[in-house]
Amino acid sequence: MAQEDIFKKIISHCKEYGFVFPSSDIYDGLAAVYDYGQNGVELKNNIKEYWWKSMVLLHENIVGIDSAIFMHPTIWKASGHVDAFNDPLIDNKDSKKRYRADVLIEDQIAKYEEKIDKEVAKAAKRFGESFDKEKFLETNARVLELNEKKNALHTRYAEAMQASNLEELKQIIVDEEIVDPISGTKNWTDVRQFNLMFSTEMGSISDAANKIYLRPETAQGIFVNYLNVQKTGRMKLPFGIAQIGKAFRNEIVARQFIFRMREFEQMEMQYFVSPGTELEHFNKWKELRMKWHQALGFGAENYRFHDHEKLAHYANAATDVEFKMPFGFKEVEGVHSRTNFDLSQHEKFSGKSIKYFDPQTNESYVPYVIETSIGVDRMFLSIMCHAYTEETLENGETRVVLKLPAALAPVKLCVMPLVKKDGLPEKAREIVDSLKFHFNCHYEEKDSIGKRYRRHDAIGTPYCVTVDHDTLKDNKVTLRFRDTMEQERVDISELRNIIEDKVSIVSLLKKLQ
Repeated sequence: MAQEDIFKKIISHCKEYGFVFPSSDIYDGLAAVYDYGQNGVELKNNIKEYWWKSMVLLHENIVGIDSAIFMHPTIWKASGHVDAFNDPLIDNKDSKKRYRADVLIEDQIAKYEEKIDKEVAKAAKRFGESFDKEKFLETNARVLELNEKKNALHTRYAEAMQASNLEELKQIIVDEEIVDPISGTKNWTDVRQFNLMFSTEMGSISDAANKIYLRPETAQGIFVNYLNVQKTGRMKLPFGIAQIGKAFRNEIVARQFIFRMREFEQMEMQYFVSPGTELEHFNKWKELRMKWHQALGFGAENYRFHDHEKLAHYANAATDVEFKMPFGFKEVEGVHSRTNFDLSQHEKFSGKSIKYFDPQTNESYVPYVIETSIGVDRMFLSIMCHAYTEETLENGETRVVLKLPAALAPVKLCVMPLVKKDGLPEKAREIVDSLKFHFNCHYEEKDSIGKRYRRHDAIGTPYCVTVDHDTLKDNKVTLRFRDTMEQERVDISELRNIIEDKVSIVSLLKKLQ
């Protein structure tokens, strides 16, 4: 099945099973804005808990804050967002649709990679076990040609982005004969820059003096509170400040479901270090963040680092953690060495000293910063994409199952009475009441046992328990495992011991030690 078709199924599954809904759905939705349903919010909260505890629980020198969405407008002038927070956009004159020029070119690079992968897959099928992938990549004429085109495009694109050369970006689109996916034409406008910040007015009078912005990132809230946290917490370098919160960007080209939205949530940690040590800490956090992702068990081959072609004006090193989505490898997290740009700018624009006094060297200086920034929504999407599985069973039936990590699953255990009589519902509810304080339990009595199993396979519930007539005699239940569909008879008193450790966030955190 084509990856595009799989992605459509995942989007449909998210709505059908209460994970993600189009915002304002009864009014036909609002473009690039989504709501999380009853199962989606549980999964999302579990992702945030995993991240938060991995930061503030496992690191003694990292603490958390929650800064306001509305901030003094000068903050965004100091950070450079007012003048430089832009995307290069291009319009197709026939479809009247607008696109990010850099995304169009990156998609073209990805197409070359896909063609190479197809050549490899065909050769592997043809030669079987004797296939030598490395030798094939080095010698096959078609692969070498595609690789040469990809590398040439990559180099040209990187140079254009580094120089902010909008004319060259358009010329690349023309030379590569990139077509509009809607109209199928190459009738493009020039590339222009577009500022991504939402603005509004504070107070009763609408004028320029009251103009403020919805924050386009959560990092600045950490920077302007850096000294408050350092002094009140008596923090010594190196130390970090973590935050989870909403951010807003007026994305003209919002697409690919929740991958790129106008209202989204970030998990960011800014790590303050002494000047000269930043690249050492940058490399350390690269390793730590990749370990965090891979602890979910999705396979190392589905992750890669992608170093930035064009560094932001504040950075001296930057890389992305990319995950293999149905539409290619895409960024889910960024790790950046931001130097001392942000703190120096806020010191300059506020007129107040925010230098750190180092008791070891008796010096005062503005710390350097290592940032790890992960999109909650993109992380959510990467987990859904990997977990969504269609299986054909031995009896010829098919099932859709979300193979979510047990610790992230919205529901950990579903308890089902075999029938809705003979005291079985009461016994089932008794089990739920005894376990609901420890993990999220559901009670289900509607439909046949088979249909109930399928429903909970589809939302990713790792364990189901069936209460039958024998339960009333021997106090045992049938425990079913989601991934294998195996069943075993266990004592009710043992359920918590069997399940709790496996569904706890602690089970993931222990992998990071």
